[in-house]
Amino acid sequence: MKQLQALKKQGQLTQLDVSFAQLMCRLSASESDELAWAAAWVSHATANGHVCLDLTCEAGRKIYLGDAVGFVTLPDYKEWVAALQGQSVVGRPGEYCPLVLDEAGRLYLYRYWQYEQDLAQALNRRTGAVAASVDESQLKKDLQQLFPSISTETDWQKVAAAAAVLNRFSVISGGPGTGKTSTVIRILALLCQQPNGLDIKIALAAPTGKAAARMQEAIHQAKQGLPVDETIRDAIPEQATTLHRLLGARMDSVYFQHNQDHPLPIDVLILDEASMVDIALMAKLMWALPEQARLIMLGDKDQLSSVEAGAVLADICGKTEAFSDAFRSKLAGLIGERLPSRRESSPPIADSILLLHRSYRFTEESGIGQLAKAVNRGEGKDALSLLNNKGLPDVHLHRLHDTIAEQAADRYQGYLEAIKSGEDIDHLFALFNSFRVLCAIRGGPQGVTLLNQRIEQLLTTRGLIDAGSDYYIGRPIMVMRNDHGLRLYNGDVGLLLPDPESDGRLRACFQCSDGAVRKLVPASLPEHETVYAMTVHKSQGSEFESVLLILPEEDNPLLSRELVYTGITRARSRFELYARDEILLAAVERKLSRTTGLQDLLWGRQ
Repeated sequence: MKQLQALKKQGQLTQLDVSFAQLMCRLSASESDELAWAAAWVSHATANGHVCLDLTCEAGRKIYLGDAVGFVTLPDYKEWVAALQGQSVVGRPGEYCPLVLDEAGRLYLYRYWQYEQDLAQALNRRTGAVAASVDESQLKKDLQQLFPSISTETDWQKVAAAAAVLNRFSVISGGPGTGKTSTVIRILALLCQQPNGLDIKIALAAPTGKAAARMQEAIHQAKQGLPVDETIRDAIPEQATTLHRLLGARMDSVYFQHNQDHPLPIDVLILDEASMVDIALMAKLMWALPEQARLIMLGDKDQLSSVEAGAVLADICGKTEAFSDAFRSKLAGLIGERLPSRRESSPPIADSILLLHRSYRFTEESGIGQLAKAVNRGEGKDALSLLNNKGLPDVHLHRLHDTIAEQAADRYQGYLEAIKSGEDIDHLFALFNSFRVLCAIRGGPQGVTLLNQRIEQLLTTRGLIDAGSDYYIGRPIMVMRNDHGLRLYNGDVGLLLPDPESDGRLRACFQCSDGAVRKLVPASLPEHETVYAMTVHKSQGSEFESVLLILPEEDNPLLSRELVYTGITRARSRFELYARDEILLAAVERKLSRTTGLQDLLWGRQ
């Protein structure tokens, strides 16, 4: 245990990790080093986004404990497993114990083992079976109406739509501008045109309020031009909500009002930005989803995973795109064209995964599009070449970090001047959301905390804000803690603005998914912080006309290919990067990996 305390002093473990290890040893009446190490590391792994600890990877690893002690070597795998199997607090899968060790050498906190099992079982029950009461002749006719053939190439949006109507579970994954929203709006039209389709109950949800608002706006715009009867168009819902509101968050509880005993009263759920959903929330969603309801998940499997434990969307998408022969044949008959054959065999879930590759937002000449693809492929040198290409006006590489705050202050000036000019709130939100500074980390010279302070100081010097108070006109804020009573959630962004309806008093204004603006007294807000700059993680679910991404001057384990890709794809028209060449190369080389067993449970070992 002294070794664990040494690691805590170095910051490699937290007090929670050490306390959990002590508790496990106390409950098992054991002083086993193997148990103490396993308990501390599985606690630490879960807090850092892993669902479990892979003992096959950890066994034999050398850990530095400081100059006075030197290195310690973690136990040999077989010895470690044997030692754990003899402990009362470690059980086999299915046994109710604080720790669960499976046959593959994965060690779980029981709660996370149960989440993973429940989620896998719920998804596997939905795969491999066609949804009930699908009129395939009607579906074939409507597919031709909504996806008229204009090319000899396979229309994968059309394929995705057909599959989503047939399946009880579908995933449509693709990068920015690949048509996920335009596909799902047509899926909703197809469902509404099925027999009794006007009576189906459809819910639209996303992990955050901002993502829900974007989804709602996109669906509102997309359905206007649909070539369907007005009755069908009116039946397609626009109101989107957060997952927490959909499930019915309970005050001071990790559980929700809707669950196995009180399921959601819906027939179809469209879940956008699915990459942001962690395994605990996804499992609870599946508990609440009626068995016969369709679930259609949208997202980009290559983006950063959730802040909490798990890589749910990436695990679900697996490592193959192969349809089963029977399902491929059924789809080909519906869309009226032959689909390319891929692998001969695949698990049932393969019929539920649809990947869209063609971007309609970024042309082949687009610097942002080319850069995102290069980073996603792990081609760091190509990414650098694109950033340095003067012929690509929408991407640019900066190397002088001391100009970051000045450039950011310049870009926010128009927003702050518009407040003084008395512009309406919707216009102010549009101005503020047209640009964002994104950081890879929170601490350090290039981190969120210090950069927000520097930008605030510059804006004060220019006379654009008065930062002498925590509550000043124009201050952008991000909510850092859920407050179900106020219907504010971690990641929600608001603006402190004078409210003409309250005699010019300052109010915290938040845009709702229905387009309305909620105004709250600033003193009532939950924990929040200034957000001229935000982390890439917090930017997920948002898009901005222009993005400035900053990487730290020193390499950091948090830097990854997925982080850079996510930062790039937040930009619609211009992307700028502050980074040293070697740091960008290191980040693109480092592919994010989270330890879970979900992919094996869905796809089998590959």
